[in-house]
Amino acid sequence: MALPQAKTDTTEARLSALSMPEGAAWATAARTDALARLRAMGLPARRDEYWKYTRPDSLTEATAPRAAVFDTGSETPVFGAIDRVKLVFVDGVFDADASDDPRLAGVEIERLGEAGKADIHWAKDLYGVLEARGQVPVARPLAALNTAFATDGVLIRATGQAERPVSLIYLHKSESSDAILHHCIKLEKGADLTVLENGPAAARFNKVMEVDVADGAAFHHVRAQGRDHERRAATHIFARLGEESTFKSFTLTANGVLTRNEAVVEFTGDNAVAHVAGACVGDGDFHHDDTVFVTHDAVNCESRQVFKKVLRNGATGVFQGKILVQPDAQKTDGYQISQSLLLDDDAQFFAKPELEIYADDVACSHGSTSGAIDDDALFYLRSRGVPTGEAQDLLVLAFLAEAIDEIEDETIAADILSRLEAWLSRRRR
Repeated sequence: MALPQAKTDTTEARLSALSMPEGAAWATAARTDALARLRAMGLPARRDEYWKYTRPDSLTEATAPRAAVFDTGSETPVFGAIDRVKLVFVDGVFDADASDDPRLAGVEIERLGEAGKADIHWAKDLYGVLEARGQVPVARPLAALNTAFATDGVLIRATGQAERPVSLIYLHKSESSDAILHHCIKLEKGADLTVLENGPAAARFNKVMEVDVADGAAFHHVRAQGRDHERRAATHIFARLGEESTFKSFTLTANGVLTRNEAVVEFTGDNAVAHVAGACVGDGDFHHDDTVFVTHDAVNCESRQVFKKVLRNGATGVFQGKILVQPDAQKTDGYQISQSLLLDDDAQFFAKPELEIYADDVACSHGSTSGAIDDDALFYLRSRGVPTGEAQDLLVLAFLAEAIDEIEDETIAADILSRLEAWLSRRRR
């Protein structure tokens, strides 16, 4: 079926501002296939089912809207207390001088631009592959755009226990930067890897991460999105899980005019576990969208989706989460919760939880709530001498706790909690 002319025009205008990077035959083939997918589906528009709560205009127009660069001053870097290997990107370009030696992580790490020129590379079986699988049944055109035109990124291959977490740091220095990064992460059988991400990245940021978790392997992912408020971002994580594997991802978002985070998880091996969680705090001109799709296609697998949003002064939160259980995925345990705490009457939250189940021996549930701070709990704290502002902050942190508890590393969880406390104290009334 032909695309509406308006969608075709928007797509072609965006493509006219981009050029496909050169590379080896396998990389060029993956990019060409992605471009064909993109042209067939067109860039997103408000009439698309999964974009009806989020305006995609600023993510699809040919030129990125400008975004002021925030001066962090003397702020302590996120994850600064973690012994990690830092890989730094400035406006979407790798900065070798500011980065650590990748070999210190104890895993194979290469840049996409360099590896993509090699005639033979393990990424041939991963780059664009999970993204393409994730296009069904829901189209994700911004991810296809990324695969076709990503100019940088890292390829990580773990064959055992990583010696240190890999920390991807995204710095924003140009008010007009338009970054497209694509990461491929492959965990071989029994491997264990933690990836950290933080930073505003660019005025407009399009990122895809493809994660292939083999049998018995474990992947842990924690990211902190911020801090420049005028930034816009569309991110995607595509994960494929083997037998008895583990995938856990947590995202903290503070500030940002527009953020859309998509996670697409596919169980292909029995007895695997996948947890996707997020906490966001928004004030004023803030729109945050979490869209998650989990497909159970194996036996006795567990999935959890835990998302909490705290919104005020007209901020908007969106959650779209789906659990699809295929006919042979018996003994599936699927859990999904999305909740918002609205600190005033101007904030709003849209939720679209979905279950689609074709197996009969499952335990699946979903729930979504939206409300204000409990007046009785607030009165209890105030009656015991806690000032109103501090009491509200304590209740907000208690509300977010279920999502933060999804982070296994206590040091990282403590760092995330301290960021939330600082954000709340800066905005205390």
